[in-house]
Amino acid sequence: MSPTAAYIATLLNAFPAPAAPVPVSPPPQPLVESLTERELEILHLIAAGLTNKEIAGELVISPGTVKVHTAPIYGKMEVNNRTQAVTKAGLLHLISSV
Repeated sequence: MSPTAAYIATLLNAFPAPAAPVPVSPPPQPLVESLTERELEILHLIAAGLTNKEIAGELVISPGTVKVHTAPIYGKMEVNNRTQAVTKAGLLHLISSV
């Protein structure tokens, strides 16, 4: 081995081998169907931590009506619960980070 090749080998051995690349999850896909103004309003209140009863009081509607609005929100966002909806809404910049 030539002195240059030996020197290069010494240098390369002095540094750790590069780590395997960390898999990156794809960015969330935009919503196929947009949320209505009312759904966005309810989503913001959900993100603020309000219960259905509190949201109903804030919007002067019944808690049942809040539930009627949350079902399409979950469907359009392809989520199953409030926590997932808030997380995805943050990723999609529909709400400010919570």
